Amino acid sequence: MTPLPPSVAKAWLPVALSRDVTGKPLARKLAGTPIVLLRMDGRVRAFVDRCPHRNYPLSEGRLHNGLLECPYHGWRFGADGTVREVPGQAEGEAPPAKIACEVLAVEERHGAVFVRLSPDGPADLWLPPLIGDPGHDHFWWGHDSWRGRAIDAVENVLDPYHTSFIHHGIIRDRDKRQRVELTLHLYEDGLDASYRQDKPDPAWMSRALEPPRTRSAGRYYPPVTVQARWYGKDDRLSLSVSAFFVPEGPDSFRPFACFTTPKGRGPGWLKEQAIRLFLRPVIAQDREALARQYDVIEQFGGPRFHQGPLDRVSTAVARLYAGQSLTPGVEGPWEVRL
Repeated sequence: MTPLPPSVAKAWLPVALSRDVTGKPLARKLAGTPIVLLRMDGRVRAFVDRCPHRNYPLSEGRLHNGLLECPYHGWRFGADGTVREVPGQAEGEAPPAKIACEVLAVEERHGAVFVRLSPDGPADLWLPPLIGDPGHDHFWWGHDSWRGRAIDAVENVLDPYHTSFIHHGIIRDRDKRQRVELTLHLYEDGLDASYRQDKPDPAWMSRALEPPRTRSAGRYYPPVTVQARWYGKDDRLSLSVSAFFVPEGPDSFRPFACFTTPKGRGPGWLKEQAIRLFLRPVIAQDREALARQYDVIEQFGGPRFHQGPLDRVSTAVARLYAGQSLTPGVEGPWEVRL
């Protein structure tokens, strides 16, 4: 369908949570490439999920004496990808030195495992602000594969207007619109949409989960990361959600999100349970909406979008996702009704 931009392969993206990566190979997919993760020598390692001998999936193998063993012929590979042992080979004969499985750049940080598929990407892993900050409580929420396009998931998070309808009665009420002031900050490599409001959202989840809100904002970090932030009294942060919509291919993605809250507002474990409880129906609704949207896109051979009067961020998001830059500046404020 819609091809993925080269920036996806060059980006550092989460592919698993730390707790899910053990000595047992774990299969994942990133930008159309099958990969395998496991712990070797106490560290997380990542390889392209293909044995170089006869192209069998290494993710179906095992860790044997510290080496990754392919289940087809038993070839065993070290952390650097080189063949260390070939079972049945004559004693004293060295394994083929030029044959190796493909090693990928991998970093484990703050409870998640990040992989860079292309060697042409940035050498160092950079994460949005607040993730791992010791002055806050954090937890990760990972999901299985969702049907849809990663760019549509990005726009969905940055688009507050759908919440009055898809999430009617939970986040907002389609029949009780309120005045909100939107300001758009454009950067060469990203954007920030800020929404200032005089009173909290009317539906039950917003009233139960968060303190009185003064504003919210969504920052887009291309290609597939959005950090949404909510602010309460005295413009203090009440919640930050850093969401990564990791493309498995053109038609599916795997969401990961790091939730951040200030310390001192209740035990971290209690806040986590409350957030998970309240957000489950919202996440289920978004998942269904993105899948249904993609079904229509696929049936008609591609997206046929038209811009409406409230689509302030979609053009900029499309440009950034494609690897283009923006002209820095501030647009707005505009008065809208949510």
